[in-house]
Amino acid sequence: MSTQRIDRRTLIGIMGSAGASSVVFSSCGNANAGLTGARWEKSISLATSGPGGNRDWQPGDALKFLPPEKIPTSGKASDILAALTKEKLSLIYERMNASRKWENAMKDLFVAGKDGLYGSFHTYIGEEAIACGVMAALNDDDYIASTHRGHGHLIAKGGDLNKMAAEIFFKETGYNKGYGGSMHITDMAKGIMGMNGIVGASFYLAAGAAIRAQVRGTKQVGVAFFGDGAAASPYYFSAIRSCTNHKIPVIFVNENNFQYMGVPMASVVPTKYISEYTRGLDIPHHLVDGNDVAAVYAATKEAVEWARAGKGPSMIEGITYRWYDHSGFAGGRVGADGAMGLPYRSDEEVRQWMSRDPISRYKAWLLEKGLVTAAELGRIEAASQSAVDASINFARQSKDPDPAQGVHNTHAGGPVAATQFYNRSGIGAS
Repeated sequence: MSTQRIDRRTLIGIMGSAGASSVVFSSCGNANAGLTGARWEKSISLATSGPGGNRDWQPGDALKFLPPEKIPTSGKASDILAALTKEKLSLIYERMNASRKWENAMKDLFVAGKDGLYGSFHTYIGEEAIACGVMAALNDDDYIASTHRGHGHLIAKGGDLNKMAAEIFFKETGYNKGYGGSMHITDMAKGIMGMNGIVGASFYLAAGAAIRAQVRGTKQVGVAFFGDGAAASPYYFSAIRSCTNHKIPVIFVNENNFQYMGVPMASVVPTKYISEYTRGLDIPHHLVDGNDVAAVYAATKEAVEWARAGKGPSMIEGITYRWYDHSGFAGGRVGADGAMGLPYRSDEEVRQWMSRDPISRYKAWLLEKGLVTAAELGRIEAASQSAVDASINFARQSKDPDPAQGVHNTHAGGPVAATQFYNRSGIGAS
């Protein structure tokens, strides 16, 4: 008797037509155990757990998806990260700390009302493992396209804290000479194509840079960071589909923190995970614990190797949690971590996710593996705090922009027209 083989897609169709319930588990396993670095193979499977597709989601339900308290010290992802040099491991820790301490300092200044700071500020606090894990797998000349929540991306890629702080203070020494503020910081010298207030713009920016690299044969890759809400953008599928068609070396990194702006992701995402959106494109998808820098690094390393080999894009979804509100500091306090009292989540889930702090988990992993000493990590923490303090002093001491520069590089006529405008209006007159 001959034996006929059928693929998984066909099997699922047969089961569905027979009335079978969703009993086929994805390779990510259950929500608590499967986010430590699992890779979804290039095939179709049905997820039976995940935050999405839950119209009945209630504040506090994110507790069901808490990762372990510790990063596993054994396993593929742990071994891959541990193979890095001590200098590289220390640099990851340094940049995670710099990101956290810099944003905490800015949060305290905003909440305290000091220095007259204003404008939008989207904190990345609680998500540092994704930025730093991804950047650790990139070369200095690779490209990244950030989001409105991008300070952590820039710092992880080697951004200048002084220029960042000066831009938040709207000083002429800032990255954008005081023109852009928080959401538009750019450093092309480091392959940082900038933060962006346009939700989903990162897809096309990263793809464009990657096409340039592909044409020039430089083996550079582009990374598009995006949040759970941006996955609903029509740009997303368009970009990832086209990159698949032409094997563009782009890595799409979804930072899934459950919360959109203030609407639970679970109530508007029809699939269990956002990474299921594009599973049918037959490209690698990696579902990882986004608070585990080892899992993020291992997945990104594999995605980078895939891209540099000319095989096209990959998708990484990191399950994480932001400690503060979407923008601004509602519920935030000076000198205290986390925003409490927000209506779309419970205070208990905030506290529990804070207990899975990606920096504390990475520190414990380094010490348990004996890769860096506690004294060395302490020196890194102190140096990071000093650099943050220095950046704020730099911003305070920097000059304000000349008002006449307000229309510079615009169609309004440049500095001469600006001067005439100010003279006519009397603005700045004593």
